[in-house]
Amino acid sequence: MPSTKYIFVTGGVTSSLGKGIISASLATLLQSRGYSVTIQKLDPYINIDPGTLNPYEHGECYVTNDGAETDLDLGHYERFLNRPTSQANNVTTGRVYQSVIEKERRGDFLGKTVQVIPHITDEIKNRIKKLGNTGEFEIVITEIGGTVGDIEALPYVETVRQLKWELGEDCLVIHLTLVPMLAATGELKTKPTQHSVKSLQESGVQPDILVCRSEHALGEDIKRKLALFCNVKKDSVIESLDAETIYAVPILMRNQKLDEVVLKKLDLPIEDNLDLVNWKDFLYKLRYPKHEVTIGLVGKYVELHDSYKSIVESFIHAGAANECKVNIRWIHSESLNIETTEKHFDGLDGLLVAPGFGERGFDGKLETIRYARENDIPFFGICLGMQAAVIEFARNVLGWENANSTEMDKECAHPVISLMEEQKKVEDMGGTMRLGACDCELKEDTLAFGAYKRKTISERHRHRYEFNSEYLKDFEDNGMIATGKNPDLGLVEIVEIPTHPWFVGVQFHPEYKSTVANPHPLFVKFVEATITASKAK
Repeated sequence: MPSTKYIFVTGGVTSSLGKGIISASLATLLQSRGYSVTIQKLDPYINIDPGTLNPYEHGECYVTNDGAETDLDLGHYERFLNRPTSQANNVTTGRVYQSVIEKERRGDFLGKTVQVIPHITDEIKNRIKKLGNTGEFEIVITEIGGTVGDIEALPYVETVRQLKWELGEDCLVIHLTLVPMLAATGELKTKPTQHSVKSLQESGVQPDILVCRSEHALGEDIKRKLALFCNVKKDSVIESLDAETIYAVPILMRNQKLDEVVLKKLDLPIEDNLDLVNWKDFLYKLRYPKHEVTIGLVGKYVELHDSYKSIVESFIHAGAANECKVNIRWIHSESLNIETTEKHFDGLDGLLVAPGFGERGFDGKLETIRYARENDIPFFGICLGMQAAVIEFARNVLGWENANSTEMDKECAHPVISLMEEQKKVEDMGGTMRLGACDCELKEDTLAFGAYKRKTISERHRHRYEFNSEYLKDFEDNGMIATGKNPDLGLVEIVEIPTHPWFVGVQFHPEYKSTVANPHPLFVKFVEATITASKAK
């Protein structure tokens, strides 16, 4: 079998230029040409994973099938490629050092002095090659987090230097950079890119391709100048203009022939088999919708939209599937009470209560659910949103004023949501929740079954608390039914109110499995319900 090819994507000048989107877009193009591709992310922070990070710090924590709590860029990888990632696709400095220190404690290094070179860089190399060594992938794209010149990124850049030396033509580096325009002079400036590349070269790494983010077309003179001063070929200077949606970036990169330049440098065949028909069809539906709805997203981290990145993208996928533009109204749950709901919810076609932890803003979520339930507004609750739906129903339908979750009140009279049995002895916070894919059995003739159209499903979880099944009969006797349960543990995974137009709460995170090629069925049906509600006004 031919050797695996490795592509590294680094960033310069400033953060948040979109290394993850460029990586995913390139992978999409290569995959559309028939190559088997995967993407991994190297994160320079010392946390073992983002599982304990506040969403304000790092945005959404994305969860894989095998239970890894990872960077949100892995969500982009899956959404673009329509194939799952795993623990091996996200590497942090914390995990690297933890592994090396554990080896040192076991005596694996036979008394040697443990150093960044070779021990840390060897560990990074092993993790980079792990995906390639499976024999499953022809091309592995590795995105290096942070910006060239950051102290935290130095071991990763050094590892890239070593791998370029070891792998030769089986390895290349793409450097994503910024070419800003000075408004005062109206000129595009190449110096930031030149300095960024110089910093990379000082670490012993010569980029093979430059992808230049800009708000304005570069022009041939700018490309020629960048090629000359950065020591790359002119056709390896790729223009990346701002796009109206991240899903247009693969098309823009195709127009710039990024995939062809990469394949040529990796000495891989360039066949006339690029298939982007379905991708272009998705973009067409996105650009030319037949319907338009507005959905309220209620959460306590709404100031940072990346905290709910997968939900936002799931609405885009489901909107395209319904040929519908989905507008999101961001509503902070702390701003909600019985007096403010009319103002915040006026004109909405649906309400989604987002996941989260803790009691801050929880009363606002309860008020949201009451309003949706009593006014027949399509409602979707995810994780804590589902738990809040259970508590709201217990308080306002069953009449149990003191019903609550033991997360909020350990001594509540009716703990309708309680700590999972296996969580009661857990002390560490990181990586100890119920994580990853679990099966769920659906009842027929329900909204959930109508969406999935099958009896058994698998969805990803990230929680410690669960529906307290001791109260299930009380709920079902009064109109809220459990329509999905875990077959092994009997845990309630989905609740519905059959007399409501569309009221669904799920303990899992459906947003983690929605992709361009396969929009999540629950989001598709929820958007469909909001279209119906909009037309009925």
